[in-house]
Amino acid sequence: MSKFKKILALTLALSMAMAMLLAGCTSQNPGDNTQQPGNQTQQPGGSTETGRVYWLNFKPELDTTAQELAKTYTDKTGVPVQVVTAAAGTYSQTLIAEMDKTEAPTLFVIGNTEGVKTWKDYALDLKGTAIEAELNTDGYNLYDETGKLVSIGYCYECYGIIVNPDLVEQAGHSMDEITNFDGLKKVVEDIHARAGELGFDAFTSCDMDGNSSWRFTGHMANLEYFYEQKDDPWTECPPSLTGEYMDNFKNLYDLCINNSLTSPKELATGGHDPDNEFKTGKAAFHVQGSWTYADISAAVPNATMIPYYCGVAGEEKAGLNCGTENCWAVNSKVSEADQKATIDFMVWLVSDPDASAKMVNELGVLPYKNAPESANGFLADANEYAANGCYVMPWVTNYQPDVDNYRAALVAALNQYNSDQSDANWATVKTAFVEGWASRYQAVNG
Repeated sequence: MSKFKKILALTLALSMAMAMLLAGCTSQNPGDNTQQPGNQTQQPGGSTETGRVYWLNFKPELDTTAQELAKTYTDKTGVPVQVVTAAAGTYSQTLIAEMDKTEAPTLFVIGNTEGVKTWKDYALDLKGTAIEAELNTDGYNLYDETGKLVSIGYCYECYGIIVNPDLVEQAGHSMDEITNFDGLKKVVEDIHARAGELGFDAFTSCDMDGNSSWRFTGHMANLEYFYEQKDDPWTECPPSLTGEYMDNFKNLYDLCINNSLTSPKELATGGHDPDNEFKTGKAAFHVQGSWTYADISAAVPNATMIPYYCGVAGEEKAGLNCGTENCWAVNSKVSEADQKATIDFMVWLVSDPDASAKMVNELGVLPYKNAPESANGFLADANEYAANGCYVMPWVTNYQPDVDNYRAALVAALNQYNSDQSDANWATVKTAFVEGWASRYQAVNG
C-alpha cells in the first residue's frame, strides 16, 4: 500500500467516527471535460509530451464556471483541461487519493500553514514564474520554511453576517442600532419573538450538515481564534488554545440558533437552504460570505454585511473577517510540459478579459494586476469598515490543525449541545474546541 493510500485509509477511518465532515461551501458533483489533443512540448533528449491540466478545485460554488472556462480554454488552445471539484468536507481526502494516481492533479490548493507542511514537497516553487508576475500583491502567498513560494492566492474574500436592511426596518428597527452585540441581540430577539406577526424570522437555518456547518466551525470559530491572538498574532499553528473567548463565541452562536427559522433540535440533519431562505425574505440575518454576493444581491439588492458582534470590549470598531484559504499550487511531480501548460492556463484565467471577468464575478476579487475590479458589495462593506478605522479580522481559522477531523469533532459536540443546551453539553463543545485543537496538533505534528 502506498504512503498516500495509508494516509487516506487513516483519514477515512478517523472521519467515519465523526458526525460529518466539512470544509467549504455547498457541494456539487465533480465534473470533467472531454479530453482533446494538447500542445506538443519539446522535452530534453528530443522527445515530446502533451501538456495537460488537471485542476482539483477546492470551491464547489466555482464548479460550473470552472468547467465552462476549462472547455473554452481547450477549444481555444487544444490543451486538455480537466476540472474535478471535491465535495464539501472532502478536499483533503480527495487530494490524497488523487495525488496517488498516475494522472495526478497538476493544479491544486494549499490554503493554510498545515497544508504547507503536508504538501510542500509536491509544490513547484512559483517564484519567477509567469503566474507570480501577474500578482498585484504577495499578501496571500504561502511560503515554506526555506522561503519557497508554495502557493499563491487566487481570490480574496470576507465573511460575517449578511443583513436585509428592508426587513430590519419593517420590524421597526434601524441598522444604526446594530453597532455591537447588545444592539444586534435586541434587534434579533425582537424579530424572532414577532416572527409570526412579521412574516419573517431573524436568522436563516443554522444547519449542521456538511453543506452548512463550516459556517460555524470554520468561519464563526474565527472570532475566538482572532481575539485570542489579537495582541500577539500567530505566525504558525500554536500547539494549544486557551479558549479565553469561548463565551463570546457562545454569545453569537446561541443568538443564531435560538432565533432562527429552524429549531436547534432539528439542525443536525440539515436539508434546508439558508441562502434561499435569505433571498426569499424568510429571514433578515444570514451567516455567510462575499462569495454569495452575485446570487444574493440579485434577490436582495441592498443586502449588506456586518461583523461578528459577540460582546468583546471595543467591538464597535470591529470589521469583517477578510482573507483567503484559496491558494493555487502547481504539482512539482508532474512533467515540465504539464507544469508549463498549467501555469499558462492559470495566467489565462487571471488575465484574459472574459475569463478573468467570470472569475471575478464568482469569486469577488482576484489579486492580479490584469483582472477587472470587483463589483462585490460585501467586499465594499469590508473596505468601508477599514476606511472608517475598524480593525480587520484576518482568517486565523486557517491555522486549524488537521482541519477536517478537528471540525468534525466540533460538529458532533455542537449537535449534542443543540439538542440539549445544558452547561454540561457546552463544556463538551469547549473541550472539542480547545482540547481538540491540542490533540489534533499532536496528531499531525508529533
